[in-house]
Amino acid sequence: MNTAISLSDRENIGPVNLDHLMVELDRYRRQSEWLKQVNELHGRLAGATDLQGMIEAFSVWLMPLVEHDLIAYRSLDRSRVHIICSCHGPDRRLAMQTAEEVFEKIDCQLDGSCCEWGPFFVQQWQMSFGADSAAVNEACLMLLRRGTCIETEEAKILGDALEILGEPLQRALMYEDLFAQARRDMLTGLDNRRVFEERIGSMLETARRHNRPITVASMDLDHFKQINDTLGHAAGDNALQMVAKTLTGMVRNSDLLVRMGGDEFVLVLPDTALEPARLLAERLCSAVDGLELNAADGSRLGVSIGLVQWNPEMSKDEWLQRADEVLYQAKKTGRCRVCVEEA
Repeated sequence: MNTAISLSDRENIGPVNLDHLMVELDRYRRQSEWLKQVNELHGRLAGATDLQGMIEAFSVWLMPLVEHDLIAYRSLDRSRVHIICSCHGPDRRLAMQTAEEVFEKIDCQLDGSCCEWGPFFVQQWQMSFGADSAAVNEACLMLLRRGTCIETEEAKILGDALEILGEPLQRALMYEDLFAQARRDMLTGLDNRRVFEERIGSMLETARRHNRPITVASMDLDHFKQINDTLGHAAGDNALQMVAKTLTGMVRNSDLLVRMGGDEFVLVLPDTALEPARLLAERLCSAVDGLELNAADGSRLGVSIGLVQWNPEMSKDEWLQRADEVLYQAKKTGRCRVCVEEA
């Protein structure tokens, strides 16, 4: 489009019309530049699938338009936090600390107003997801930078950009939910076999590299079939949920507790030799027995456990097979007990 205006054109147009025309041309130029920026933002967001990658892509796109030291996303239920910080060294630690402090006040100043917090200026927006007016506000997005407040023109850019960001963020949240569901047992909330297969190799490699003990507990519920058969599947599901909750409350965050399927569970205990593993397993047996879940024929739900400590000469499959064999011995010798494979 040729925007040059000749001298004769200027004379014909007149000063008032010319001023109006120049304003319109400038508006079209700004719109064109913004459309280019929007297309670039869509391209960057399309290349990211998870929430962390999407926030990072947004930060990279935004930096030439609105300089910032940190962008952070936090769901209002505090289940998801993603922080992208461009600072380094002590400045990075200070920025991250400031973001955490501001997030503790997450119910305040979510209207996009700029406030001063130590050496930084902070601006937060409450974000909602959904296609209608009934959508629930679900998240907070924070921008933090040192030294200068967010100017009016920058705030407008951010506001327009957040409208674009909303739909891709919702897509990323759905992706993460589906990914989490694929790795979690839906009945008990425990990790499933897929997570076990993903993690067990690195756990064994860490034990090998640092010469640290690691023990596996193969667990199978006793008299679970009687509860299912005499009280119904709903009672069986409730029993599994109660057992899972009990076990979860007694293990460490570093342990790997998995429902392998049916009434079979596996507990991997890193940095744990056979004797402390045995003491824990006996407490687990007592705790499950203490649930006092009885079938209609009077049989009580319990758990049998087989323990084997790994050594570097064992393959993963051999280790797990031995644990299953020791579990079978616990079943054979009376149930609701712990059997150990001695070194």
